[in-house]
Amino acid sequence: MVLKGKVAYINLSTRKLSQEFVPARMRTLYLGGRGIDMYMLYNHLKPEIDPLSPENVLLVGAGLLGGIPCLGSGRCDIAAKSPLTGAIGDSNLGGFFAPELRFTGFDHLVITGKAEKPVYLLVKNDEIEIREASHLWGKDTFETQTIIRKDQDDENVKSLVIGVAGENLVRFANILTGMKNSAGRTGMGCVMGSKNLKAIAARGTTPLEFAHPDELLEYCRQMNDMITSTRWSKAQSRWGTMIIYSNTNTTGLIRTRNFQLNRLEEGQDLEPENIDRYSIGTSGCYGCAVHCRHRYILREGPHAPLYGEGPEYTSLGAFGTMVDCKRMETILVANHLVNKYGLDTLETGGLIAWAMELYEKGILNDKITNGLKLEWGNEEALYELISNIAHREGFGNTLADGFRKAIPKIGNGSEYYAIQVKGMSNLHSDERPTPSFALGIATSTRGADHLRSRPAIDMYGLPEDVLEELYGGPVAPDYNSYDGKPRMVWWQERLYAVTDSIGLCKFQTVFCSVHAPKWKEFSKLIQLATGMEISEAQLMEIGERIYTIERLFNLREGFSRKDDNLPERYFKEPTQIGLPVARNKKIDRERFSKMLDEYYELHGWDNNGIPRTDTLKKLSLHKEPSNLM
Repeated sequence: MVLKGKVAYINLSTRKLSQEFVPARMRTLYLGGRGIDMYMLYNHLKPEIDPLSPENVLLVGAGLLGGIPCLGSGRCDIAAKSPLTGAIGDSNLGGFFAPELRFTGFDHLVITGKAEKPVYLLVKNDEIEIREASHLWGKDTFETQTIIRKDQDDENVKSLVIGVAGENLVRFANILTGMKNSAGRTGMGCVMGSKNLKAIAARGTTPLEFAHPDELLEYCRQMNDMITSTRWSKAQSRWGTMIIYSNTNTTGLIRTRNFQLNRLEEGQDLEPENIDRYSIGTSGCYGCAVHCRHRYILREGPHAPLYGEGPEYTSLGAFGTMVDCKRMETILVANHLVNKYGLDTLETGGLIAWAMELYEKGILNDKITNGLKLEWGNEEALYELISNIAHREGFGNTLADGFRKAIPKIGNGSEYYAIQVKGMSNLHSDERPTPSFALGIATSTRGADHLRSRPAIDMYGLPEDVLEELYGGPVAPDYNSYDGKPRMVWWQERLYAVTDSIGLCKFQTVFCSVHAPKWKEFSKLIQLATGMEISEAQLMEIGERIYTIERLFNLREGFSRKDDNLPERYFKEPTQIGLPVARNKKIDRERFSKMLDEYYELHGWDNNGIPRTDTLKKLSLHKEPSNLM
């Protein structure tokens, strides 16, 4: 049965390994993937430990529905205490690793300790080996995966790997599988590096046995038809997530030159159709009918030949709008570099854009930057600083520690220019015209975040009755409005928590299409795949439980209401350009505070953001940590 997946406990210090089946009660409470990872993070970790110490726990989890043939079911969740923020560390990546892990008989890995020398884990059918990895240390993310496949003489081995950034303990190092699938946010690659763990390789041949296979197959076909019929999916399959750029940049919803402007003027070359000059086709993750990922080749120029995959919308911002670079080729080169070195695209671009503004303001100078001319649009400085960050060389060593450590080191008012929440850089979006988005980045458990709660359909101006039916209460259709927006964020938080826990792609849910699968469809997929009867209301409660245990973790680590806030510039500096709907906008501090009160109340938390006793009892969290796993 698909519910017979196991959890493996691996101590790299003692080399002790054990395994057990995931308890049935954990499935009904947390499902799998992110949900079970969050439970174990809260239960296995002592408060206030150093994220880079052997005591930190690294969790790898496949979703409950990982491996079904629809909706991008290849998502894998990776969690630990974040070395970047000190809060919840959690990141989700696609590709093919999670299903391959399930085919080995394991759904979750719990990794503690630190190996004396570089190692990698080899997970095969019901067995795990700790293997020597000195020959892999120093290799980039692409080379590492190739060598492991050759070592195993098996092209079907799937691996999670770190690059030199993870080895050098860059606090926002990512974990990568394939050419571009990255667990980028919160520095999970840094945690792997701190444990001398270069890779986790999986190869399984055990089939998943579903409760109702014939009915499941037919319903998966219906789900694929449902998602591919949406206008969003049709556009995404043509140009990937880059399609968002055309609308947001034209409107004036993209931060440019760090945070100085809200639209990239003369940014035509970053329009998504320009990827056609380099693209050799698209591909998708496991169980995906959309295929949003471009494969591209640079055949000419100083960086040719170069093969890569992507770029995502985030790369257009990280290496385009935020640093005032206006060529698609720049994006493709920088995108390739961060994937090769194993860096979070968004964090890397956010820090470099911050440094460029500090350089412009005179807070940084050539002496501090080791001669790097951090001027807007300087492509070669961008590439060099990416390399310096990954290798911790020169000024890159300062940025490699992220905002929380770089701000006091640089000083001189540099904090004001840092577009971050809880120590994590924000997407290149400008949320001053969109209060719902602003609330979402402020309250996310991970830090500034567009993947924990963003109600992207707020941009569509949908009729009030449609929004009320979807969100279960009144929501203003105007995205400039503050009315009802906490409800949108709260609803999306729960949906995304469940999506990450069953292992499906967020872009194939109610993210950018109101007609995409959600609670009802998830409930039926779970029933057909596992035999478990979980209602829509129960799924919403599971989402609430997951988000609340994340809140408990952050509270235990010293975070509070004061951290659910925005950079000061959101309140002080109005947007300058763009369409009228986006121009001359800033966040009203008083109305933001009222939104935060309303958001807490929807969760059942008090005005300080602390879950009430009755809320904890309702969610079966009042006896945590309970150590069921």
